[in-house]
Amino acid sequence: MSLEELVHKCKKGERKAQELLYRQYAGVLYGICLKYSRNKTEAEDNLHDSFMTIYEKIGQYKSKGSFEGWIKRITVNTVLQKYRREEYLSVVNENTPEEVTVESNYEDIGLQTLLKYIQELPNKYRATFNLYVLDGYTHKEISELLGTSVGTSKSNLARARMLLKEKIEIKVSQSIIGLVIVFGNCL
Repeated sequence: MSLEELVHKCKKGERKAQELLYRQYAGVLYGICLKYSRNKTEAEDNLHDSFMTIYEKIGQYKSKGSFEGWIKRITVNTVLQKYRREEYLSVVNENTPEEVTVESNYEDIGLQTLLKYIQELPNKYRATFNLYVLDGYTHKEISELLGTSVGTSKSNLARARMLLKEKIEIKVSQSIIGLVIVFGNCL
């Protein structure tokens, strides 16, 4: 079945088509949900909520532009709306430098470890980090999506980078200490 037929059947509310749509795109959208969620359970909940929104709004898709891009945007917006409702995105103080660059000399951190560290960030920092660094949004776009100011977006990004740097440095330090212990016992 072509994508056009699948979307048409989903617009008519056909369950089989919805199931097929889910099977075709769940993996991609789950990856997005993982980026913005604190853990796998929350990502699964966000995936479910995203598909419910997709099914509800699929009638608005006008076959202009990428369908996958359209459902990805719905997924990001669904997750961010959840956090806005829970008021996790408010910030207390915006007094930080314009742009903070965090340098790290550690490129040995695995993707799973980095994803875990990103998931452990507070919601407001995780959302801003993902939108800016991984998805390429500007601070102006992020502030509009999250209902905050541009300064808050910049502040949240700087804090997210600092927290990630600290976690990476701790991980590397622990690895070095472990190696010293292992090699020390071998001598």
